[in-house]
Amino acid sequence: MKHTDGLTFPRLAALKHLGGFILGAGLVWTGAAAALAESKKTLEVAYAGSMGSLMEGPIKDAVAERFGIELHGRAQGSNALARLIEGETLRPDVFISVTPSPMQIVLQAGKAITAEPIAKTEMVIAYSPVGQFESRFAEAQKPGSMAWWQILEQPGIRFGRTDPSTDPQGRNIIFTLRLAAQYYSQPDLVTRVLGDVINQNQIFPEPTVLARLQAGELDASSAYRVQPAPLKLPYIRLPEAINLGSDSLAAEYAKVSMTLEGKVFHPEPLVYYAAVLKDANNPAAAENFVDWLGKDEAQEIFRRYDYDSAAGAKPLRA
Repeated sequence: MKHTDGLTFPRLAALKHLGGFILGAGLVWTGAAAALAESKKTLEVAYAGSMGSLMEGPIKDAVAERFGIELHGRAQGSNALARLIEGETLRPDVFISVTPSPMQIVLQAGKAITAEPIAKTEMVIAYSPVGQFESRFAEAQKPGSMAWWQILEQPGIRFGRTDPSTDPQGRNIIFTLRLAAQYYSQPDLVTRVLGDVINQNQIFPEPTVLARLQAGELDASSAYRVQPAPLKLPYIRLPEAINLGSDSLAAEYAKVSMTLEGKVFHPEPLVYYAAVLKDANNPAAAENFVDWLGKDEAQEIFRRYDYDSAAGAKPLRA
């Protein structure tokens, strides 16, 4: 039996099925194209937690104005981010680490080709403006006053730091205090201030440490110099011989070490590196962003936020 237009019912059903398939495929294609177009409007950046105020403030604003795209940031300890990228749990367009080691994890995993140095910093001791030890810290650098490391030894002081297993800053405060132990001839200084290497009473996620300091939940904490000022937190700058901020003293810094989970660590220069990931969803914007970070406009923003120039530091290669 035939339909009036000459098509058999089976043929008509087949054409309807094909039409539905084409329509469905068109919808899938349209959806994929829309998702791709949307990805071009954003830039996913995973960055060291210490950069939060800079990245979510002036850098984000400048990227929107200059490139017309929205920066989506994820702040976390550099090592933890590197491991997530290595395991493909996290797939940002750009990764920014502090110190070379986390970036080397990403490079050696084949997730990026090169990483450019964009800034550097130094270790400081931040302290709470509402804590019970505020006046002592404020006087610490005056002749005849109690030294900063002596204040950190006082009974009842609440000191905060990050996890040395996942965050370079967590290791860097240990290195700083080991260098200080030599500098001030205080062999037991690290133990007296920190207790065990992994001391859960002192260890907090990096984005929360300074917030606890600001709220008065902690009296003092480790910090990079770039961190306290945006939160209006006071801090003590440390001698160049122990603050990990001098390229010329890298060999002296490296004389101290620590062993963690069977691995030996040495201090590294506190340099920030930026890399475009190979599987970036928005590679063109990622390339432009990393290139821009090294140019005058971005560097002027870095200076305003207490980041030092990374001049002299070399790019990292896979």
